[in-house]
Amino acid sequence: MENVQTMETGTKAPNILYRFLHLFTAIYPGETTKAFLLTLNSFLIMFGYYQIKAIRNGLLLARHPSEIQSYLAIPQAFILIFVVKAFAKIASRYPRHILITYVTLFCISNLIIFNIMNWAGVSVAIMGIVFFIWIGMYNLLIPAQFWGFANDIYSEEEGKRLFPMIAFGASLGAVLGPPVAQKLVPHFGSYGMMLVTSGILVLCILMTWIIHKRDLREERQFLNSPGVAGQPKPKVKEQPLDKSGGFRLIFKSRYLLLIALVIGLYNFINALGEQMFAKIQQQVALRTLETAATGSADLQNYISQAFAGYQGLANILGLLIQLFLVSRIFRYVGVGGALLFLPVIALGGYGYAAFGASLLLMKWVKSVENGTDYSLMKTAKSALFLITKREEKYKAQAAIETFFVRGGDTLCAVVVWVGTTFLALSIERFAVINVVSILIWIFLTILIIREYKKKKAQSAADPSA
Repeated sequence: MENVQTMETGTKAPNILYRFLHLFTAIYPGETTKAFLLTLNSFLIMFGYYQIKAIRNGLLLARHPSEIQSYLAIPQAFILIFVVKAFAKIASRYPRHILITYVTLFCISNLIIFNIMNWAGVSVAIMGIVFFIWIGMYNLLIPAQFWGFANDIYSEEEGKRLFPMIAFGASLGAVLGPPVAQKLVPHFGSYGMMLVTSGILVLCILMTWIIHKRDLREERQFLNSPGVAGQPKPKVKEQPLDKSGGFRLIFKSRYLLLIALVIGLYNFINALGEQMFAKIQQQVALRTLETAATGSADLQNYISQAFAGYQGLANILGLLIQLFLVSRIFRYVGVGGALLFLPVIALGGYGYAAFGASLLLMKWVKSVENGTDYSLMKTAKSALFLITKREEKYKAQAAIETFFVRGGDTLCAVVVWVGTTFLALSIERFAVINVVSILIWIFLTILIIREYKKKKAQSAADPSA
């Protein structure tokens, strides 16, 4: 595919889109349209998610205590076992664009069903739990299949250059989504916002088909170009994947298993940090309002506003990191080096918190941690799959980004329950648990980097592997 891009650069003057995108990463004129469409697609996915994320907590907390959020990770992880298996079976039957279409249409139908349940008079208590569990799987599966699609389109060299820009679309969607949702919720209501996201997902399906057709057309142009014409024309990207399941692929590969362990461990660390911040925020809110009524409307509003500010700060930091740092970090230290930034940052933050955790400290620790996760870490994780087989890009990545993520959240729920119920651990002691976990995370990341270099060398020696 690189030949097509080089050939185009010799025949076309760089257009405005190319000059704009070139500000963010190393891109060739022949790559601009497809890369821009993928960036727009990632923006729509994240922007649409934030339209319904805004109503998730409202539906749940209207009838349930806040602690239930941690415990709902357990049914999410259990259900995801079956979701991953179903996804793998569909991927073995249909080509990539049909796979994405069917999965996305299923999610759209679910959002419509939630509206029907509301019209039928299903109680808010039930709806809050059901929707919270559903969105906890949706927000992992849809991005995972998108990045599998992007990995299938680009080579390793192209992905390292272009993924930072494509991920910028997601970061921008995360920044613009919440304020737009804040304006729309009073007009559409909670269930109307689900239909708003449904419309956005229809656009995502359309984008997928356009990108898929363009990718195939560029591949055919390359195969018909001088020096290549006459060679067999593979139709791999138009065919379903083999019969392997996502979990089987993970446990057969040391490389994928290490990635899965790191993803699960990091989500445990992140979720435990969220619990630490939430606990301090609740304590501060109770002191500020001079109340002990944990269910009062004033307290809920106070905490909601505080979380909105914290999440907004994390999204803005993520956008700035994606815009100005990610492509440069990839260029100078590569994918492996990029993977070490977040654990080092988290180690410093929780190390400070272990000696005394204040609200301001935890707000910045979590904001910088999440901002780096949303930008650099997300891009680096996706780039790890550039050197894997097609089945691993879709099935294994989907399993890792769904089940193992929620597995980490489930482990956090267990640790929080044991730590608060039996051990009476302080915030500082929970920070120590995170410090120890981060050291394990760094060790596993070093192992991943070694495996990544091995697989890259094997791929270079045998491109057909």
